[in-house]
Amino acid sequence: MLSQKYRFHGHGSLRYLYRNGGTVRNRSLLLKYVENKHRANSRIAVVVGKKVAKSAVTRNRIRRRVFEIIRKHLPNIKSHHDLSLTVFTAEFATLPFKDLEQDIITLLSQAHLYTKPQPTSVPEDK
Repeated sequence: MLSQKYRFHGHGSLRYLYRNGGTVRNRSLLLKYVENKHRANSRIAVVVGKKVAKSAVTRNRIRRRVFEIIRKHLPNIKSHHDLSLTVFTAEFATLPFKDLEQDIITLLSQAHLYTKPQPTSVPEDK
């Protein structure tokens, strides 16, 4: 799970993000983002509505899967930004992890918020 310092607290920050943020969308996700110079870390929210999945268990499963991908790629996401990912399809609960990860990375790249990880060089034996 994502640490508390990378999450939103209260509705005022989200209201500012939705009012002033930029938007990138694909077939099943919407990313809202805005720069926030007042914070050292980026904050992330994942929104899954009842229209996507009626069951709270399914909505929470989708939310946990998205947060895990964000946690895994957090070093590659630019800091000082507030992000909100809104999920539109229930297939996120059963979609293979790699496909889900690729969708999220593509959205972050389109918003110019994702930097590619530097390959680690392995010393060669001579």
